Amino acid sequence: MRKLTSFVCGTGAGFAAYYLQRLRDPQAAVHNSWTNSDKPVDPWALWDTNWDCREPRALVRPLRNSQPEEENRYNAELEKAKAKKARHIILVRHGEYLDVGDSDDTHHLTDRGRKQAEFTGKRLSELGIKWDKIVASTMVRAQETSDIILKQIEFEKEKVVNCAFLREGAPIPPQPPVGHWKPEASQFLRDGSRIEAAFRRYFHRAYPDQEKESYTLIVGHGNVIRYFVCRALQFPAEGWLRISINHASITWLTISPSGNVSIKYLGDSGFMPPELLTNRIPRDVKNVV
Repeated sequence: MRKLTSFVCGTGAGFAAYYLQRLRDPQAAVHNSWTNSDKPVDPWALWDTNWDCREPRALVRPLRNSQPEEENRYNAELEKAKAKKARHIILVRHGEYLDVGDSDDTHHLTDRGRKQAEFTGKRLSELGIKWDKIVASTMVRAQETSDIILKQIEFEKEKVVNCAFLREGAPIPPQPPVGHWKPEASQFLRDGSRIEAAFRRYFHRAYPDQEKESYTLIVGHGNVIRYFVCRALQFPAEGWLRISINHASITWLTISPSGNVSIKYLGDSGFMPPELLTNRIPRDVKNVV
C-alpha cells in the first residue's frame, strides 16, 4: 500500500513539475489553448487578418521611432481605426421559379416559391431583427422574393437597394468539375469579376464610427451566396458548388470587430414544411404554377 501511495504521489508530482515547466515556457504556453496543436498549419489554412483591407495596422502610419510621443501617436491612431461593433449579414436565396422564356422577365416565382418566401418572411419577423439595410438582386425572382418578405418585416420598400452586382452567374470554375454544367470561360471571367465586386462591396468589418451591431439582409441567388460563404470564411472559393442551399433559405454570417468571420446559419430552411423544401428548378412545368 505504501509503495502504491509513493508511486501515485511521485507520478503526480512529476506531472505537476512537467506542466509547471511548460507553463513557464512562452513557446509551450501557446499550445495550451485547445485551438492549437503541435501539427504545422498548412499555409492555405492560415487566416488573413487583412482580408477586407481594413486591418487597423494596415491603415495607420507605422512607427517612425521608439520615442514615447511617436508611440502615443501610433497607439491613438490605431485605436481610432479599430471597429467596435459586429456586422451581421443575412443572405436569403430567392424562392422556386420557372426557367421559361428567353429572358429574365419571364422567370417568375411558382406558387410554391411564393409560399417559401412567405415562410422566410415570417421567420425573419420572428427573429425580431431591426434591419439597417436590405439589398436585393435586380433579377425578377429575387425582386419578387424581396417584395413578399417585406410584407412580413418592418422595412420601407423605398429604402431597399437594388443591386445588379448580385445577379446570378458563374463565379469561378468549380472543383471538382461537373459534367452537366459547362459555362464558357468568358462567362466565368465576366460573372466572376462582378460577383467578387459584390463580395467586396458588402463583406467587410464595421466602420470605426459604427456604434451598434448592424444587420444587413441580402436577397440573392444560390451560386452567389455559396461563393460569398466560401470567400467570407476563407475557404477555397473553387469549392462553392459543393454547398447546396434550399430556395428561400437563410444563411447568416457575422463579421466581428476583429475581422474574424463566423457562420450562424447555412441554408437554414427548417422553418418550412417538408413539401416546400426545394433547391432545383422544376422541370415538370405542367404541374407547377
